[in-house]
Amino acid sequence: MSGGDAKKLVRSPSGLRMVPEHRAARSPFGLDEPPWVPDKECPRCMQCDTKFDFITRKHHCRRCGKCFCDKCCSKKVPLPRMCFVDPVRQCAECALVSQKETEFYDKQLKVLMNGATFFVTLGTSDKSELMVCRLSNNQRYLVLDGDSHYEIEITQISTVQILTEGFTPGGGNTRAIGMILQYKVPGSEEVMQMKFTASEDISCNKKLSASWLAAMHKATKLLYESRDQ
Repeated sequence: MSGGDAKKLVRSPSGLRMVPEHRAARSPFGLDEPPWVPDKECPRCMQCDTKFDFITRKHHCRRCGKCFCDKCCSKKVPLPRMCFVDPVRQCAECALVSQKETEFYDKQLKVLMNGATFFVTLGTSDKSELMVCRLSNNQRYLVLDGDSHYEIEITQISTVQILTEGFTPGGGNTRAIGMILQYKVPGSEEVMQMKFTASEDISCNKKLSASWLAAMHKATKLLYESRDQ
């Protein structure tokens, strides 16, 4: 999984980006740079409707590509999903989304890569296997290691259902205790299912398992958003 993961520094109109040399090696959570709204089609700020002139300059949001005045597009925020090296100019709405995603890249992505231990049940089997589950360093595979070994392409995952306990009708805290994952087998239309259950063994860290599941839930949301754009 590491042979084709080399990266290169490229300059785009939006800034410097560190991208994989081969497009096939790109992160499944990544987003393509948007096309910019042409200057000639944007005489006014697309947020506050201020008219552009030689004093009021226009700026493009690096995330959505729309055209804004400086006041409406002044924030420079990290945008790791587009592989930017430095924070880039974004409109207020996009900046808010990117700021929330930064937490995933700074914290939850590391949790996924470090891994956690679960009992894994394949399909309708009544047997489970204790396995360490983690996200590969290139973010493209879910790796499961025990007596058996599995590598599931993240792009082939179709659904993720997080299993919880502790919910009460009147409200209350819930705790993630497992998940059901469905994915397509490459080269076929067959859909496989795996069930992950946090171990009750005192030697396994249930808090770590819950954190890993929460991070996986966030990762799934980003994955679906990437597919829609």
